[in-house]
Amino acid sequence: MNGRRPLLLLIFVAGLALLWAASRYARQSGTSGAPDVAGARSETTATDEKTTLKFFRHPAAVAAFAARDLDGRDISPAALRGKVVIFNFWATWCPPCRAEIPDLIALQDKYRDQLQIIGISEDEESPEMVKRFAAEHKMNYPIVMATRELEKRFPGVSALPTSFIVDRESRVVQKHVGMLVAQTTEQETRALAGLPVNVATEEVEQTQGLKLGDGAQVMTIPGVDLAKLSPAKRTEALQKLNSQSCTCGCDLTVAKCRVDDPTCGVSLPLAREIVAQVALGASASGKQ
Repeated sequence: MNGRRPLLLLIFVAGLALLWAASRYARQSGTSGAPDVAGARSETTATDEKTTLKFFRHPAAVAAFAARDLDGRDISPAALRGKVVIFNFWATWCPPCRAEIPDLIALQDKYRDQLQIIGISEDEESPEMVKRFAAEHKMNYPIVMATRELEKRFPGVSALPTSFIVDRESRVVQKHVGMLVAQTTEQETRALAGLPVNVATEEVEQTQGLKLGDGAQVMTIPGVDLAKLSPAKRTEALQKLNSQSCTCGCDLTVAKCRVDDPTCGVSLPLAREIVAQVALGASASGKQ
């Protein structure tokens, strides 16, 4: 009996050890599997969560106009009726305009049956230069040079890029100032085209959608006259005004500071100095 007790005790202890190991393994397996379940739930939640798209409460129809793209094809609202249309005001010198081109190309390719993108170039260079740029970047949508008529039909283009979203009845339902967000633009396209999309919509007054977005390149600078510059010098001045930081402490570019605070006593002389240096052919950065 006495000899068997140590053996029984050893067996008992071994059994407890096995039970503890099994329990620990089960807990570890459950823990390691938890992120997958949580991830799946998070993914489901993210998928099910609705984005809210904002469209103008009283959309105005695009007035009739006549335009011809760089390939000589006529463009008119009547010909575009029945499709969602994005009128994208841009320029070759505008960094955010160039950055959003691949997204616009992909969107045009994916929704060619429901969507038509029209690029309206604000470049003051020759149409041939813009056409070469479009070919080099494989832009798959028509490009039109900006005219006074087009600017009247789409008023308030004071920064680039600016995009007007037009529904299938040729009504302007949204205006985005600044670089487009690819996901939002696709959702707007699907919603307006009547395609399935998991979004909610909200009607807003037109003024709610006109704030400067990310990367917007301001073209009209309060208190600064750019009209006397040649087209090339005007482009150079705009590039500098939209890239150089204001020194008033606002953490904005000179151009955006002038728009946000036209009373700023720092940005105005700074902006005028930049324009003067460009007009003289001097480099603003070289004189600082």
